[in-house]
Amino acid sequence: MKLFALCFLLFAVAGCGGYQSPPRNTWGTHLAGASFGDMTTPAKIAKRPIFEDVGGRSLSASTAPAYMATLGAELEDSLRKPGVQIQMVGNDVLVMMVRDSLIEPDSAEISKTGDVILSALARVLNKYSQTFIEIAGYADAMRDQRAAGALTLDMAQRVSVYLAQHDVIPTRMFVIGRGSARPIAAQDDIGRLTNRRVEVRISAVVK
Repeated sequence: MKLFALCFLLFAVAGCGGYQSPPRNTWGTHLAGASFGDMTTPAKIAKRPIFEDVGGRSLSASTAPAYMATLGAELEDSLRKPGVQIQMVGNDVLVMMVRDSLIEPDSAEISKTGDVILSALARVLNKYSQTFIEIAGYADAMRDQRAAGALTLDMAQRVSVYLAQHDVIPTRMFVIGRGSARPIAAQDDIGRLTNRRVEVRISAVVK
């Protein structure tokens, strides 16, 4: 009975047993070493020496495709969840997660379902550590593009902080909010839910 009362009190304050993002003013500390921008080929080349300086290991061009295919297959097995899709894009692996699979409907906080999804993603990312990761937020069509950019950067940063708190090294990360750019569905009721998403693109660090 006392345990139930304590759990009820904790739930009222912070959602008993659920993940809570740390205060926003600490996000910069959690993401120290992350890059804020697109994960382009020149950006990856420039970041590789920094990645190696903190103990990261690169792959050879000959072994990278098989490594990434195995990573993709493991993600397929680990992330069989509604609202999550895994794709191979060339040698990269793309994880698409609709907002409603990650974030509470009435707040910006990561949901219990999102906690399960991101925990599984972090485990695989830590196992396959010879990779860079781009975490990108997307919105549906919005008139205020500045608001769309801020909203999607918040989503991307929130997911990035979660991964960093689960031992994914921020030096591997590229974090960006793309606003309403790159819709993947129509702007009807269902399509808007699909366009509100976070994409995690995983790319081999190649020598």
